[in-house]
Amino acid sequence: MGTRVAPNAVAAVSEARQWDRLMELAKLGAITGADGAPGVNRPCLSPLDREARRLLIGWGKAIGLTPSVDALGNLFLRHEGTEPGLAPVLSGSHMDSQPAGGRFDGIWGVVAALEAVQALREAGITTKRPIEIVAWTNEEGGRFAPGCMGSMAYAGHRPADAWDDVTDGEGIRFGDALREHLAAEADIPRRGLGVVDGPAPHAYLEAHIEQGPVLEQEGHDIGIVTGIQGSRWFLVELKGESAHAGTSPVSLRKDAVQDMVRAINALNRLMEDPTDVLRFTVARIEVAPNSSNSVAETVRFTIDFRHPDAAVLTGRGDAIEATIRGAVRNCEVKVTERFHALPVEFAPQVTETVARAAAAQGLSAKRMPSGAFHDAQFLVPLCPAGMIFVPSHRGISHNPAEYSSPEQLAKGARVLAQALAELANG
Repeated sequence: MGTRVAPNAVAAVSEARQWDRLMELAKLGAITGADGAPGVNRPCLSPLDREARRLLIGWGKAIGLTPSVDALGNLFLRHEGTEPGLAPVLSGSHMDSQPAGGRFDGIWGVVAALEAVQALREAGITTKRPIEIVAWTNEEGGRFAPGCMGSMAYAGHRPADAWDDVTDGEGIRFGDALREHLAAEADIPRRGLGVVDGPAPHAYLEAHIEQGPVLEQEGHDIGIVTGIQGSRWFLVELKGESAHAGTSPVSLRKDAVQDMVRAINALNRLMEDPTDVLRFTVARIEVAPNSSNSVAETVRFTIDFRHPDAAVLTGRGDAIEATIRGAVRNCEVKVTERFHALPVEFAPQVTETVARAAAAQGLSAKRMPSGAFHDAQFLVPLCPAGMIFVPSHRGISHNPAEYSSPEQLAKGARVLAQALAELANG
């Protein structure tokens, strides 16, 4: 079926239309990076997020797609199939960004799904199954941690109210922000929450920029993503005692910063990996009272730990708390795991569909894993799932300098269009 419908669908994908939509969305939360590069700061469940969603809904309605929203704010645009009762094929990504993010991470996957569906419709290609474009809520975790809340709730991985008490940097609760958001979208039809309230989708396919340098360095057009490495996020809180920096003897201090340094040094030893496959990051640190002449009373820091081997992810991840407690001398310790996703492998049914589409279009493709987590990994237990990567310049991402060219993005959308046609007629 895929090879028969490919030529018309591929020809109908518009490089210019897709790029124009991306640039229109990039105006919502536009920022300028240190080197002058144009970026985006569009937090989830913010007025900017809602404005971007309205823009997407308008484009969808203009071509006959039907919008709906679920209890987590996940947004869907439905292209109806000739047999509407069949389970749909889902395709999409997310619309929120990092605080100093780029113009392509996540949002291209949503716009590419819209472009692919519009191309199918303009080419007169019907699909037996419905295709639903999805924009998942809070994939990034930039405002509310962890990320992937929308897809986790959709998949039944966590209860819908699991993150209600999570707060952002201003103390706003996720549950309150979500209620405000849903009230602002009360005019959009409401639907049940994923497999909690209904059947599983038939398949899921997500398009995304690579966020790494491999495709560009090796000269490939398309990444056929084979799976996603596992991730674990932790929040560490150390509570000591504030004191005067000039009068308090060092031997008597309960210095939270010094204990943090001891803990991080011990964690670096735990996470040593001569193969350089393991990823261990401490990136966010909060200190109180945060005064230059006071001993630190409290410190909070984050841990981001990733590995493609479930045994390594489990073993070393489970050792994190004991390692910290063994290193800290003077402070009370609290370790909270905020995110835990085991490595996943994508279904051959989807990866082979992507491979066939790339080959039919004469594109150079490489099979590769994803180092970053994506909503796609939470769809794996529900249905055959997969991802398409396109090259990103120098692998830069989560940065205003993030860039993929209009031509590269169009090639990805054309592969997506053909793959969705094949999956939706299967």
